[in-house]
Amino acid sequence: MSAGSQTWTGLDRVRQYADLRRERASLERCEFCGVDITPEHGHLVNIMTRSLLCVCRSCYLLFTHDRAGGARFRAVPTRYALLLDGEEAGEAWNALDLPIGLAFFFRNSATGRMTAFYPSPAGVTESELALDTWDDLARNVCGLETLESDVEALLAYRQLASAGGEGANRTTALIVPVDVCYELVGRIRREWRGFQGGEAVWRDLDAFFSRMCERARGGAPL
Repeated sequence: MSAGSQTWTGLDRVRQYADLRRERASLERCEFCGVDITPEHGHLVNIMTRSLLCVCRSCYLLFTHDRAGGARFRAVPTRYALLLDGEEAGEAWNALDLPIGLAFFFRNSATGRMTAFYPSPAGVTESELALDTWDDLARNVCGLETLESDVEALLAYRQLASAGGEGANRTTALIVPVDVCYELVGRIRREWRGFQGGEAVWRDLDAFFSRMCERARGGAPL
């Protein structure tokens, strides 16, 4: 073997080693046990801090059963359930009040209260929802009573009729994994432009909800 070919082989090994280091560096680690995880991974909710942990499959499965994580951790499920699909919202839905046409709601098991979150370019505004408002909605919407505390959310999106009076107000609402809501908050923060957000952010919202509705109907995953 010539010196030139030996040098080339050495360079190849250096490149392979560098590529492997970059690949390993790009992998996330399970925040529970520390092993490498892929971009497609599950999440746990720390109920006390309401934070999300990225976890491996083994750790995720460990906390999927009721009370497996005690009073602290719960696995975020993967259920999508369509409750209202682009219809005129009734009085119970309107009582939720969607300031920018978008909000998500989940029950905080630590307080026993429903909490409303309103996404914005600065993050989310949080407020507790009046119990009678939520109870009235739960009585009138089939399936809403199945919402799991801490790990699932009701996500609602209202599209208003055009300024010219064309069309009608339409509301889409789904039960989704709570991590989807935080993903949506991040998308809004990245895409928002100017005072009203710009056309791109609202197109992205429309597409996002279309994909979620498809998932709820049993279509391809998001």
